[in-house]
Amino acid sequence: MLGKLARQQDPNVLVGFDHADDAGVYRLSPETALVQTVDFFTPVVDDPYTFGQIAATNALSDVYAMGGWPLTSLAMVCFPEKGDLEILTRILAGGLSKMVEAECTVIGGHSIRDEETKFGYAVTGLIDPKKVLSNSSAKPGDHLLLTKALGTGVISTAIKKGVAKPSWVEAAIASMTTLNKKAAEVITGHAGRHLLPGEKPVEQGARAAKATADFAVHSMTDITGFGLIGHARELALGSDVSLGIYAKKVPLLEGALDCIRAGYIPGGLKANRDFAECVVKYEDGIGEEVKTILFDPQTAGGLLVSVAAEDAAGLLRAFRAAGVPAVEVGEVVARNPHLITVAA
Repeated sequence: MLGKLARQQDPNVLVGFDHADDAGVYRLSPETALVQTVDFFTPVVDDPYTFGQIAATNALSDVYAMGGWPLTSLAMVCFPEKGDLEILTRILAGGLSKMVEAECTVIGGHSIRDEETKFGYAVTGLIDPKKVLSNSSAKPGDHLLLTKALGTGVISTAIKKGVAKPSWVEAAIASMTTLNKKAAEVITGHAGRHLLPGEKPVEQGARAAKATADFAVHSMTDITGFGLIGHARELALGSDVSLGIYAKKVPLLEGALDCIRAGYIPGGLKANRDFAECVVKYEDGIGEEVKTILFDPQTAGGLLVSVAAEDAAGLLRAFRAAGVPAVEVGEVVARNPHLITVAA
């Protein structure tokens, strides 16, 4: 809908809504830009504290996906007028725990009465304007790495129906409450947040800046509501390239395929498939269950990283050394009639 409105002419907007990217980027100076994003949704788990953690992790992810670092956040709350305020307190506490982990300060928020609970954050971060990792800079020959497994959408649907196995729930929650902070640190070479304009680095603590990473990462996006194929489509269109996805290498959460076999398919998955499957060519040997999971809408999903071929192995090693379970899932090729090809 925003695309139907007149564009505001501002040369400091480096990434706006017309880019279909993860967050907006606004230049403040030659060295500093703001990264801004907003995200909120209804509960995907029963426990209020865990829901707050998931909502915060999800909102923070878009800043990390641009190569930025979160600085401040504003909580957004929709809550029933006669709801138990202890539940809201637990939601807020869970969200705060992840904001503290991200070194992102909650400075306020806004609430409205609503019969359906919703929660999330507007997050503002910092980034070097010359080092923005958009979804429109992938290059032919790049390798595609994915930092988290797929399946949170179908497992969340099974949770809502009360049929998810405890091990499925545990794995999905662990994924949805894991910040993309470590992965971003490996990619950008920074530990802790960026320095504020005019601020000098100190030798120790969260404000110490490390040297820039040597990996030639060209483009990045996080896998959230549009699923792997939906976000891969945005990356391919933005970069004017085609992508090859290796189906057998795509990591899946425990229980993800079981949920599909049992028919626990969220509406978002169906919408993603209806919208984006037209750009996909499947090679022989791709099962229907695998095709389906590629469109699963993720909550607080992983990063899809387009990195130069010569740096792919080194980046994978660095990810794993940092405890990030990244795997190589595909490659970038020159634009061809098939925007995305899924191979067995």
